[in-house]
Amino acid sequence: MIRVLAILGAGGHAKVVADTASEIGWDPILFFDDRTPRGTSLGRWSVGGDKASLIRNAKDYAGIVVAIGDNEVRRSMCSLILVSGGLLVSLVHPRAYVSKDAKIGVGTVVFAGAVVQSGAVIGDGVIVNTGATVDHDCLVHSFAHLCPGVNLAGSVSVGECAWIGIGSCVRQQVSIGAHAIIGAGAAVVSDVSASTVVVGVPARLSSRR
Repeated sequence: MIRVLAILGAGGHAKVVADTASEIGWDPILFFDDRTPRGTSLGRWSVGGDKASLIRNAKDYAGIVVAIGDNEVRRSMCSLILVSGGLLVSLVHPRAYVSKDAKIGVGTVVFAGAVVQSGAVIGDGVIVNTGATVDHDCLVHSFAHLCPGVNLAGSVSVGECAWIGIGSCVRQQVSIGAHAIIGAGAAVVSDVSASTVVVGVPARLSSRR
């Protein structure tokens, strides 16, 4: 096995993933991306190949992280890596706080400044972005994305592949349905149905997906 962390994706989000991995001791780190040529330098790291080459050799890497912001694409790529025998790993930045009584799923990333409190359960392939807070007893289902500065109060439920926009906040005990989108800066004070878009303060229905 190659003692390398492979990151699928080579955009800005992937660079933050690589930085988090580096901070917890992963070295070397290689990106894999279809749109960025092999050998291209991205900060301290380089692109090792395209998606096909990663999938073909998935079993050879010590760990793989899918660094793609789109929830549906991230879910599809994680499934493909697992089918190919790859090992998905989770990353928690050393300057994040995750309670010993919280649970973090496979392939999830928790960035600097984030807080995950006691009793919270974070599913597989979730992004807990910079400075996001997840209070006690929240349930964040797989492949959701909590954007930078999101604040979830206690006992909030976030559905699979939901997108919680930057700087938004969610009142305690609110449920957000699968594939819902919460607009940037929204204040969510009541339940949000699956596959809907809500925006504003307080958040109101904008459209259905």
